[in-house]
Amino acid sequence: MRLWLLGFLTPLLLAACGTEPVWAPDDAVERAVYRHDAPPSITVFTVVSNRSGQGGHSSLLINGSQRLIFDPAGTWHHPHIPERNDVHFGMKDPAVDFYIDYHARETWHVVRQDIAVEAEVAEMALRAVQDYGAVPKAYCTRANTDILAGLPGFENVPSTFSPIKLMEFVDTLPGVTRGVTYDDSPANNATIVAPRL
Repeated sequence: MRLWLLGFLTPLLLAACGTEPVWAPDDAVERAVYRHDAPPSITVFTVVSNRSGQGGHSSLLINGSQRLIFDPAGTWHHPHIPERNDVHFGMKDPAVDFYIDYHARETWHVVRQDIAVEAEVAEMALRAVQDYGAVPKAYCTRANTDILAGLPGFENVPSTFSPIKLMEFVDTLPGVTRGVTYDDSPANNATIVAPRL
């Protein structure tokens, strides 16, 4: 009986852990590439519960030769922002604002931590997120720590599934700047309309 049950449940469990690859065409990505004029940086976003203080999600905004966001296992989407396996290209300021607004609501707030990095480190991060592949649900922070652990200056990042542990580590980095966004929008963010970019 146990073997039969295991044989029946295994495909369901694997399906729950699977990810659906997304691969925008080359021309869409090339059109979307955005070069922000700020110095090279890596930003860690952490979505934190207003009720429990627990972390619900984390992502990386990287600014180097282009600015993009690595939103592993995330649900955020914009119809004019091409995506390749959790990497969203063309992150102009309105797109970043929409990303934050999508996550901040009456039940969650968003912590933003900006870290200045050398141009070479930003380029390493850009390559790493594009090579990482689609991330299974609940693995967002683990993917982010995998990326950061391969970068100079981030070697001591804990390998963790906890967005809060990652956030607390980033708070210890020299020169990090921190901002918090609260919003009283309804908990159901499905009503948010994507702005024109």
